[in-house]
Amino acid sequence: MVATEAGARAGGKAADDVEALAGCGGDADRRKEPAWKRFLRHIGPGFMVCLAYIDPGNLETDLQAGANHKYELLWVILIGLIFALIIQSLSANLGVVTGRHLAELCKTEYPVWVKTCLWLLAELAVIASDIPEVIGTGFAFNLLFHIPVWSGVLIAGSSTLLLLGLQRYGVRNLEVVVALLVFTMAACFFVEMSIVKPPVKEVLHGLFIPGLSGPGATGDSIALLGALVMPHNLFLHSALVLSRNTPASAKGMKDACRFFLFESGIALFVALLVNIAVISVSGTVCNATNLSPDDAAKCGDLTLDSSSFLLRNVLGKSSATVYGIALLASGQSSTITGTYAGQYVMQGFLDIKMKQWLRNLMTRSIAIVPSLIVSIIGGSSGAGRLIIIASMILSFELPFALIPLLKFSSSSNKMGENKNSIYIVGFSWVLGFIIIGINIYFLSTKLVGWILHNALPTYANVLIGIVLFPLMLLYVAAVIYLTLRKDTVKFVSRRELQAGDTEKGQVADDVGNEDSKEPPV
Repeated sequence: MVATEAGARAGGKAADDVEALAGCGGDADRRKEPAWKRFLRHIGPGFMVCLAYIDPGNLETDLQAGANHKYELLWVILIGLIFALIIQSLSANLGVVTGRHLAELCKTEYPVWVKTCLWLLAELAVIASDIPEVIGTGFAFNLLFHIPVWSGVLIAGSSTLLLLGLQRYGVRNLEVVVALLVFTMAACFFVEMSIVKPPVKEVLHGLFIPGLSGPGATGDSIALLGALVMPHNLFLHSALVLSRNTPASAKGMKDACRFFLFESGIALFVALLVNIAVISVSGTVCNATNLSPDDAAKCGDLTLDSSSFLLRNVLGKSSATVYGIALLASGQSSTITGTYAGQYVMQGFLDIKMKQWLRNLMTRSIAIVPSLIVSIIGGSSGAGRLIIIASMILSFELPFALIPLLKFSSSSNKMGENKNSIYIVGFSWVLGFIIIGINIYFLSTKLVGWILHNALPTYANVLIGIVLFPLMLLYVAAVIYLTLRKDTVKFVSRRELQAGDTEKGQVADDVGNEDSKEPPV
C-alpha cells in the first residue's frame, strides 16, 4: 500500500514535471501580464529577418530601379514586402507550433538522398546570400577609409566574427545589435532623402498606383520581387522564434504567433521605408535636369560602388560618407544573420553540434574566398558581377526552401489542429508559386541573355545549352517532386514532444545511476 502510494506520488510528480517543462505552468501567470509586456518579449526575430530585405544585394537592385524608372516601381516593393510578411509569418508559426525549425523538420520528413540535397542547397543559399553582404561591406570600407576592396572584404570577415562573439551572452544581445544597425541604416538613407528632397506627391503616386510604362520596367520589377524573398530567411525565422520559450498550450501558441506577426510587420515596415528611401534618392539624383554626361552614364549602370561616386559628384562628399555608413551597417548586419542561418541549417539537417566559433569561421571563409579572389583580380567591377551571380543562385535555390515550408505549414501531419485555414493555405500556395515563377523567369532570362550576348564562340554556347537544358528539366522535376510528395511523418504535439524528451532524459539519468552503483561484494 505504501509502495503504491509512493509510486502514485512519483508518477504525479513526473507528470507535474512534464507539465512544467511543457510551459503550461507559467502560461496562466504570463496571461496576467499586460499584452504589451508579452509583446516586448517577442521583439527580435523579425528585425534579424528583415535584414535580408535591405542587404547590399537588394540595395543595388533598388538603386538601378530608381535610376531607370524614378518612382514608378515603388508599388512593387510594397506588394513584395506584403508577400514577404505572409511567407515569414508561415515560417514563424511553423516553429512556434511544432517546436522544431524548418531544417529539423526536413531532416525527419525526407529520405536520406532528398534531405542531403536539400542540405547542400541550403548551405549554397547561405553562401550565395553572404557574398553580396561581404562585398557590400568591402565597398563601404573602401568608400569610408580609402582602402582596396579586397582589404575591406578581409576586414568584413574579421569584424563579423567579433560581433558574432555576442552569441555567448545570449541571442537577445545579438538581436539588439542587429536592430541598432537596422535603425542606423534607416537614419542614413532618411538623411539622404532630406538632402535630395524627392517630390512627395510623385513618391506616393509610385507607391500606391501600379505602373510599368517605362522601357524595361517589367524586367526590373521582376528583379525587385526576385531579390526580396531569401531561402535562408525561411530557415532562420522558424529557428529564431524557438528562443522565446513559448507555452505549449493552444492559447500560448496562438498569442506567440500573433505577437511574432506584429513584430515582423513592424520590422518589415522599417525595411519598406529603407527601400523607398533608396529608390527615391537614386530616382531623384539620376533624373535631375542638371546631371552631367559622366554622371548620366553612371546612372545607366548603377552599382553599389558607382553610386558613391555619383552621390559625391552631385550632392557632395558628406552625402557619399552617409551612404558609406549605411552600406557598412547593411553589409555588417546581414553577414551576422547569414552566418546565424548557416548554424541552424547545419544543426538541423546534420544534427552536428559544432562549436559556434568554428562554424562561424567556416562560413566566413567559404564566403570570403570567392569575394576576395574576384575583388583582387577583377576589382570593383568584378565584385559587382559576383553580386549578380549570387542573386541568380538565390533565385535558383528558393523553391527548395519555400515548398517544404508551404507543405509543412498547411499539413495537419505537421501542424495538427493548429494548421492554417483552407483560405490561408490556398492563398499561400498561389503566392508561393507566383514567387517561384518570378524567380525561375528571372533566372532563365539572365541565363539566356548571357548565352546570347557573351563573347564565347558559337560552338561553346551550343555546348552550354546542351548541358543546361537537361539540368533545367531536372530542376523542374525536383520542384514537382517536392510539391506532390505526401508527408509521411505524423504530427506530434509540442507537449508530447517535450514529454518524450523529458522521459529520455530521465531514462538516461537512471541508466547513469545504475552504472555508478558499486557492484555487490
